[in-house]
Parts: sequence; structure tokens; C-alpha cells
Amino acid sequence: MPSTAAPAAPDTDTASAGDESAVRRFRALGHPVRLGILRRLARTPDTCACDFAEVFDVSQPTISQHLKVLREAGLVTSVRRGNQICYSSAPGSLAELRALLGALAPED
Repeated sequence: MPSTAAPAAPDTDTASAGDESAVRRFRALGHPVRLGILRRLARTPDTCACDFAEVFDVSQPTISQHLKVLREAGLVTSVRRGNQICYSSAPGSLAELRALLGALAPED
């Protein structure tokens, strides 16, 4: 005998594939240097990787590792110009994080 019950509403509290991406992005932002890099890119897009070492007083290999984490999380994009790599923030992924944080805020 077929069930006459209405289908259950989707549970918005369970994890989804999009949540995995958001978690990876939040983890990437969990280091002060990476957060600082993203803040700087918000003000000055198309910044050469070599410029970050001076700003954050860390070695170039350390900056490269932080940029790799941000790139793999989808938070920055890169463009090669000769022997330099320039970075910008990825607005789409930042908009997704903004929307997620907005959805977490309690309604008045």
C-alpha cells in the first residue's frame, strides 16, 4: 500500500557538498598571514606574490605556501606575467562565504 504522507522537507542542517567547500575556505582563512593576504588583495588586486613577503615579514617560500592554500581553497586567482605571478581575490567564493555567514545570523 503506497504511503500518503507528504515527502519530508529537506533538512537544511545537514552537511552538503557545498559545505565542504565552505569549510575548506574558512580553514584557509584561519591563519593570520592568509587572512592578511586576502585583506590586502581586497584593497590591491593583482598583487605580485613577491610583494607579500615584505608586507608580512616572512620568507618568500612561506608566502608561496600560504598562497597555495588560498588558491586551493578557491579564495584567490593567479595570473603569470613573465616570471611574476600576480594574485587577486576570487569574488565568487567570497560572495558564497558572505551568504553563508548571513544565513547563520539570527533573524530579528
